[in-house]
Amino acid sequence: MNWLQPLIFLAPSGLWLLLLLVLPTLLIFQLSLVPNIRPGEIVNPSGIDNYLRILDPLYLKVIWRSLRLAMSTTIICLILGFPVAYWIAQMSPQRWRNLLLLGFVLPLWTSSVLRSYAWMTILRPTGLLNTILSTLGLPTIDLLYQEPAVLIGMSYSLLPYMVLILYASLEKLDKRLLEASADLGANSLQTFVKVTIPQVLPGIIAGTMLVFITALGDFIEPELLGGTSSMTVARLVYNQFLGATQNWGFGSALSMTLIFGVSIAIALLIKFGEVNENS
Repeated sequence: MNWLQPLIFLAPSGLWLLLLLVLPTLLIFQLSLVPNIRPGEIVNPSGIDNYLRILDPLYLKVIWRSLRLAMSTTIICLILGFPVAYWIAQMSPQRWRNLLLLGFVLPLWTSSVLRSYAWMTILRPTGLLNTILSTLGLPTIDLLYQEPAVLIGMSYSLLPYMVLILYASLEKLDKRLLEASADLGANSLQTFVKVTIPQVLPGIIAGTMLVFITALGDFIEPELLGGTSSMTVARLVYNQFLGATQNWGFGSALSMTLIFGVSIAIALLIKFGEVNENS
């Protein structure tokens, strides 16, 4: 009966995953194989055509744009988040760290829709940014409903997640190794690359994974800040289910492709992390 106790403890979470993850995914996969039937015609004679349709250059362009935005957002969050997390974890006074983290996480307490509308107010042609530029005598810039606006909004929304994960790793940084590196004659850059980065690599991988996956499936910022010029996979899926197209089979195929791609990315990142930890 030793096997019964672990089963009892795992049953609630297992049931939760089964009902809210496994079964919905199987349902989406089933829908992806259903031909797109319209009144009086069958647009796709078989469900496989839903997947073959993704190879259309138009949709490949949308997928590439989504990947580009997700990768750019991840890089920006890592570049901006690492110094902030390092300063909070290693250089700020101990008594202020929790307050600093709280202040950094405060934007997450508001709705992503409200944050996007705030950026719309800032980036619109008559918004705060162009008002400041005009006051300073500088040329105004048109960012709203362009990819840079989407990138700004997504980076702003996901930066706190990167900072929190990096902070958890940097807080455990072994300073004795840093001191040993300095005693052996390594400069600051060498110490950072060969001592600091290997110690916090699991945190970097975890933060990168979370931000990339979230950015890849983000819908709010591309919808509100990007307009028609920044179509992404998430918006395309939305249009297939709730838009004028009403092609649930193709939307499900896009969803399964996204799930499959994210799963591969997670597997590669986990494998990369294991190899680096073992080395």
